[in-house]
Formats: sequence, structure tokens, C-alpha cells
Amino acid sequence: MEEIGQAAEAGEQREGPELADFADEGVGDIRYRQTRVVELQLNHLERNRIVAHNKVDPASRVFDLLRTQVLQKMENEGWRTLAVTSPAPEAGKTVVAVNLAMSIAHQTAKTAMLVDFDLRKPMIARYLGLPAGTSLNEVLEGGAELHDAMVNPGIPRLVVLPTAEPVKNPSETLSSRKVASLIAEMRERYDSRIVIFDLPPLLGTDDALAVLPCIDCMMLVVGDGMSSDSEILQSLRYLPSEKLVGLVLNKAEEAPKAY
Repeated sequence: MEEIGQAAEAGEQREGPELADFADEGVGDIRYRQTRVVELQLNHLERNRIVAHNKVDPASRVFDLLRTQVLQKMENEGWRTLAVTSPAPEAGKTVVAVNLAMSIAHQTAKTAMLVDFDLRKPMIARYLGLPAGTSLNEVLEGGAELHDAMVNPGIPRLVVLPTAEPVKNPSETLSSRKVASLIAEMRERYDSRIVIFDLPPLLGTDDALAVLPCIDCMMLVVGDGMSSDSEILQSLRYLPSEKLVGLVLNKAEEAPKAY
């Protein structure tokens, strides 16, 4: 793959229930008190190509390189929310989003939040092997608060907001004031937080387009040999060029080289 184109979090902290999870000494001091903590199964992660948690795996270096490029661009622009999408299904956008979030969480100066906004086909909980529990579904229905649904997957400085099952009327939901308010809350709670949203593919539905105006910047994931030139160009026309962090070529055959 190449790019071409909760914890004590540093910075100002806003008051709210989520703060009960955090130590206050700095971003590296992690102590979760309310957020559900789940230990991930390593064999399950490997089967789903989730590698960024394991710094011994050579493939994790690819995501560290991507992380550095993305963070530099976002910091230069003052961006803290990133949408990850693709032209069509099966490009591996969710795998990229999960690995990138894990890589960012390894940065002691940053924390990461990973949100499953693919409301037609949510996959983050399945890829991580998260057990059933309160999710974004209950938040959207008004039965839970945002902090009730967040999960720490046993990785310091990373929280996940999973979606347990498909949502009715996903496009209308993503364009709602409720979702706009949730995005603003996630973005503004901590200055050190980078929020990554796994969005649906761009072509075929208007789900991603409905929510993109609320998100600072975007990344387009293209599966190697899986999308035509016209599909890629059409997707790029939907993404404001000034907010495009980059295009990621995924599922390339080239293996990571040793240092």
C-alpha cells in the first residue's frame, strides 16, 4: 500500500461524563474507569489483516508511514476528523481505517477514535472481534449517550465507537442534525484526538456524500486492480480537492522490505 496524492489526552479538556475515564497527568497516562475495555484476540486480528498493533510485523511499518504523512497534513491544516472511503466495496477501506487508527494511537502525543459510519454494512466490530454491547445504534436511537457506546480495545489511547447492525435510512441518518452534533462532540472534546470515520463507498449510494461536509478531510482507498479509471475519477470529483489528504493503493502485491 502506498499514499500518492480513553486516556488522558493532551490539550484542553472539556467537561463531560467521558472525563471520568481519564487520568490528568498527560496523554501517555492511561486509566479507563467507565469505558468498556475489551482484550482483542491476536489470531482473530491476523485473520482480518489487522497488523498495526504489532510493531514486530513488517506490515505495520506501512501504516506507520501512512500515519506520519496523514498527521503532518492534518496538523498543518488544523484538521482533527478524517473520513476513509473508497469508490466501491471490497477495496479494504475498513482494514485501512482500523490499522491507521491503531498506528495513530501508538503516538504518545495523540489519541485516536475510530467510528463505524458505514451504516449499511458495519464491519469494524467484526474485524476487531468486539463482543456485543452498547453501540452507535443505541446512541442514534436516543437510548444511550456517546460515552456509553465507546470501547477501548486493550490498546492505550484508542477508543472505538462500533455500529452493531445496519441502520434504517442510513443516508438520512448521516445527514441529520443528530449526527452532525455527534461529530462536533467527538471532534471538540480533546485537542489531541484524531477521529477516523469509516464511511460507506462513494459510488452506488449517497451515504458518504451526506456526511462528508461535517468532516475535516478525506482519504480515498482504492483496491489494486479493483476500480476502473472512470470510477476513481468519479470518486475524486465527489471529494473536495482541498480536503483530500491522499489516495491509498491497497491490496498491492509488493511485500514490505526489510530495513
